[in-house]
Amino acid sequence: MKQFVIIGLGRFGTSVAKTLAYKYYDVLAIDINEEKVQEISDEVTHAVNLDATNKKALTNLGVGNFDVAVVSIGEDVHANILTTLILKELGVEEVVAKAQDSLHGRILTKLGADRVVYPEHDMGTRIANHLVSAQILDYIELAPNYSVIEIKASSKMYGRSLLDLSLRTKFGVNVVAIKRGKKIDVSPQAETKIEEKDTLIVIGSNDSLEELKKF
Repeated sequence: MKQFVIIGLGRFGTSVAKTLAYKYYDVLAIDINEEKVQEISDEVTHAVNLDATNKKALTNLGVGNFDVAVVSIGEDVHANILTTLILKELGVEEVVAKAQDSLHGRILTKLGADRVVYPEHDMGTRIANHLVSAQILDYIELAPNYSVIEIKASSKMYGRSLLDLSLRTKFGVNVVAIKRGKKIDVSPQAETKIEEKDTLIVIGSNDSLEELKKF
């Protein structure tokens, strides 16, 4: 099972740490603020109060042996960047770093971050999509022009199979799963019929998904 180290216990870092711990993963939580460390200490495997820009301290903790590190230091951009660099130097296989903007993100990428996340931007995008379409249940941007959405089946889809609907031909999108109550059908077959209250998980270009919303 993967081991995770979360550095920076603001709202984002704390949420990531608690979610992983809830899923029974080993989580080492680190923050320079002792109060934040105390608040989460009972919910993760280990919680340590230290300055993550101190390479020797991270080395002594054995951070280089962790599978994934999440750098969620928010306000101190310098500490965020330096910590990311140190983690890569220590040999952490996957480093996920939180960025404030695209310039910050490009710097992190050049320093070796394997993935850069923009929590505020991503949440803003999700909320905006929820506001403009009652059909959209969730929205994840994969790339500037491609996304995955969860969309309620429209009345035009009820009782019709995926083959009959031909969503790929008509809209250039792919249905990758169908949620029906508490069950989820991954990679549904062409003959699968859509029922009322079904939720489709669809991937495609943003333009194609916009057209699908009108169907």
